[in-house]
Amino acid sequence: MVKIETIRQKISAKFSQASLTEEPDMPTVSVSKKDFPELMAFLKNDSDLSFDYLTDVTGVDYLKQEREPRFDIVYHLYSFKNNQRLRVKLGVSGEDLDVPTMSELWKAALWLEREAFEMFGFNFVGHPDLRRLLLPDVFDGFPLRKDYPLRGRGERDVVLDLK
Repeated sequence: MVKIETIRQKISAKFSQASLTEEPDMPTVSVSKKDFPELMAFLKNDSDLSFDYLTDVTGVDYLKQEREPRFDIVYHLYSFKNNQRLRVKLGVSGEDLDVPTMSELWKAALWLEREAFEMFGFNFVGHPDLRRLLLPDVFDGFPLRKDYPLRGRGERDVVLDLK
């Protein structure tokens, strides 16, 4: 297993604005939108780090915490070589939800980014097939956002013709 300090040194040497924290479940890197694509490619392609498996893409909505940026897009990575997990957080504002897709680096992003798009409204620029995955096309809104109504937006009253 590669040591956390090694990960910290390699990231900080190349990305001075990125910060790595040791959280109880796994180390977490916070990165700016500008450095995000290059950092992700570095994490995958660096021979010492080798984060070759994308396990999850999700989001966090900080609406009630009056925090800017309002959202974090969260990528969970795993290195088979080092048996190490890593969380990468990218802050995005509610007005600019565009972020580059990682589907060229990890094919798993094709599905995982579609789910994050559908649940939070993140726009993964360059994604080859960014459309709904779980909900019907007529669904309105993003159900994992904190401002989504608890009773939904009338979807219980809509009769769908699924023929």
